[in-house]
Amino acid sequence: MLKGLGNLGDMAGMMKKAQDMQAKMTDMQEELHNMMVVGESGAGLVKATASAKGELKALDIDPSIFNGEDKEVVEDLILAAIKDAQTKAADRAQEELGKITSELGLPADMKLPF
Repeated sequence: MLKGLGNLGDMAGMMKKAQDMQAKMTDMQEELHNMMVVGESGAGLVKATASAKGELKALDIDPSIFNGEDKEVVEDLILAAIKDAQTKAADRAQEELGKITSELGLPADMKLPF
């Protein structure tokens, strides 16, 4: 139908894909707020729960680690659990983004604003 226009005939298809991607990205952003990951340290003595967006939601500390002499160890365990949760959140977000790019036929390593 639009053969005389060369690649412009594909423009409508590209626009539709862009709109689909935008809708899926919006949905995914909302889902990432609701997906939870748990980071741990000290063999589970400290657990940090975060959304897949990396927002810290909860911190669980086993009471057995509270000893005045171990203050620095406890602080290190807390930081390690939070970092673990943040890493897992970033991995989960990247995994979800990969699903969308795959569905749209985009390269897996394509970096999208996120």
